[in-house]
Amino acid sequence: MENKILIVEDERSIGEILKYGLEKDGYEVELAYNGEKALEKVNQQDFALVLLDIMLPGKDGFQVCREIRSSFSNLPIIMITAKEEEVDKILGLELGADDYITKPFSVREVIARVKAVLRRTSEPVKSSQAILKSGEIEINLNTMEAFKNGREIELTFREFTLLTFLMQHKNHVFNRQQLLNEVWGYEYTGEDRTVDVMIRRLREKVEDDPAEPNYICTKRGMGYYFRRKE
Repeated sequence: MENKILIVEDERSIGEILKYGLEKDGYEVELAYNGEKALEKVNQQDFALVLLDIMLPGKDGFQVCREIRSSFSNLPIIMITAKEEEVDKILGLELGADDYITKPFSVREVIARVKAVLRRTSEPVKSSQAILKSGEIEINLNTMEAFKNGREIELTFREFTLLTFLMQHKNHVFNRQQLLNEVWGYEYTGEDRTVDVMIRRLREKVEDDPAEPNYICTKRGMGYYFRRKE
């Protein structure tokens, strides 16, 4: 499971090229050519990551992402799109994707992105304590669970990692690029709206009023920080 990847791509030539490249790099790979088959495989097998094309016959990638997230909150998803429109990338992130790659791309780029995501999911979170707590928010690093007032908060892996990082550096302001490097784990050259979307998703899950956040705050013109609460 640790190296098993599902590629969901209706263009068979692209799917086969990605499969060959990832297998050559040591990964076990399954292919699905439509959304229904992808969901069937996800429900029957354990995968470390899903590479999910947006343009699919039948259920598109957005629908598949939504359905995967309803059952598997921690399964990393990288969306693949041929569209340059930012709205498609933002929508994918809003639905719970961890990252996206725009066609055309090189197999080397995909492998690097996959490695970055899987490295983050497999490496232990560095901390001197297993429990992080601030105000009503508590994180258990051993079980990778987050709670507010004792009730579990359903987070994707990327949301959990971002929240953990911010809580480990309370009151420290990070700009978007710093957060991409620290939380996403690679030098990112695309749109930095990725961070904005993840911050908004986190606020919707942990704040009483996302429009007036008490925990995940903005320092105008500088970046984001987690406000310390005793």
